[in-house]
Amino acid sequence: MSKKVLIVDDSQAELHLMQSMLLQGGFHSVGISDPTRIEEAIEEERPNVILLDVVMPRRNGFQACRDLKSQLPYSNIPVILVTSKSAPSDRYWGEQQGANGYVTKPFTPDELLNAVKRFA
Repeated sequence: MSKKVLIVDDSQAELHLMQSMLLQGGFHSVGISDPTRIEEAIEEERPNVILLDVVMPRRNGFQACRDLKSQLPYSNIPVILVTSKSAPSDRYWGEQQGANGYVTKPFTPDELLNAVKRFA
């Protein structure tokens, strides 16, 4: 059985791109574009890893990661931030929110798959 990845990104193009890359790498993925539904999606899908965009409306990825890592049922799920925010301070801030990994857009299929394989 393949590992399941939850992708949270408000861009449909980015969602489809990541889903395609993950499928080629042997992973099953589910994508959502509404960051306020992450907990609901986790309950429904039971992912092994979460790929989380940072720049999103209503709830950014830093907030969502901090929320997940502070809630016991979700805190053990690895979160990989996938974002265009590439400054060292952004990466540091992501780590401070509990992120397990960090992938900068644009990324190659190998970069994305290697990050997921570390935690799946």
